[in-house]
Order: sequence, then C-alpha cells, then structure tokens
Amino acid sequence: QGAEVVDSDRAFAIWKAGGTAFIDVLPRAPKPPNLPPGTIWRDKPRKNIPGSVWLPNVGYGALSPEMDRYFREGLAAATGGDAGKPVLFYCLRDCWMSWNAARRARLEYGYTRVIWYPDGTDGWEEFDNPEETSEPRP
Repeated sequence: QGAEVVDSDRAFAIWKAGGTAFIDVLPRAPKPPNLPPGTIWRDKPRKNIPGSVWLPNVGYGALSPEMDRYFREGLAAATGGDAGKPVLFYCLRDCWMSWNAARRARLEYGYTRVIWYPDGTDGWEEFDNPEETSEPRP
C-alpha cells in the first residue's frame, strides 16, 4: 500500500536516471556451525544491479532487534537519511523478502517513495542489463 510496483523496463529506466537507492534483500546463507575443521567455506557470489546496497536477511516477516537496527541503518546510509528519497527493493523473481522489506520501509520506517521490483535480478538478467558482484553491507 502506497508503494509503486515496477517491471523490468521501468526498473531499468529508474536505474539509468539515477537518484534512487537500490536495495537488494536476497538472504545470505550462514556458514554451517558444524563444518569439519579445516573445511574452506566460500559464500555464494551475488550479482546484483550496479550501485545497489545488499542488505541480506532484512525481508523476513519478523526481524530480531539486531536485524531491525541493521535494516534501519542500511536504509539511512543508502538514502543519506532522507526518508523521502526514492528507494527500490528487489531480490529474485517472486521472492517475498523484497515485498516484506518494501512494506516495512513504507509502513514502519516512514519512507514515502518506495518502489518494489518483483522480478528482481531474474528479470534484470533476462534483458541483459549490467550486473556487478556484490558483498553485503557490514
């Protein structure tokens, strides 16, 4: 409610125009705690929309206080603390994490120009749009 829903053409136009914070909320698998000693763990690389901020795990239905703080701080950093700056949320196609994150930003955190891109990087890749390898925001 109160957010704009966009397709791949519109997401690309918004990205090309600049001025919108792009937030990738794809979850990141944690390192398993029971790996045998000496096992090398490599996180799966994430390619996302260039210039995006990756805030993994912030799209769950309920957030711990630590994740809530991480999400709020990440959004503030991405928007320069301006809750009126446009912010676009995505993940993978049909990933409800991005919907939850967009809803939370709009209804709980007071961001007024929220955009949801439900096709996420799946839709982005189908148009051969540029991508870059990303790391989560610490």
